[in-house]
Amino acid sequence: MIGELYSIEADIRGKPPDERLRVRQEKSKPLLNTFESTIRAKLATLSKKSTLTGAINYSLNHWAALTFYCDDGRAEISNVLAENALRCVALGRKYYLFVGSDSGGERAAAMYSLIGTCKLNEVNPRAYLE
Repeated sequence: MIGELYSIEADIRGKPPDERLRVRQEKSKPLLNTFESTIRAKLATLSKKSTLTGAINYSLNHWAALTFYCDDGRAEISNVLAENALRCVALGRKYYLFVGSDSGGERAAAMYSLIGTCKLNEVNPRAYLE
């Protein structure tokens, strides 16, 4: 069922928010209602201590956030795009520990800034530096 939700999103990617909202209300919302009924029924058959019970309860406790995208055509089904955009920041923070000195850190920050600015302006950073 989750795959079907993502398939619906793939079909409406890039469309205007009002059209995305309409399609989500017509297709995704009923599918989510069926999914909720299915996991609630499954929950009744599981041990209270199973890991699947924990996962289902987590989903149900966050149901409003999980289904929010169906009520707003501008929202995405997943936050993976935002996470991917921030991944380089988290990795950089790890690597900055080993720059060697304050001046080395300043030089590294300048290079990251220069390369980031090149990418934002659609300039090849390698060609610019050469």
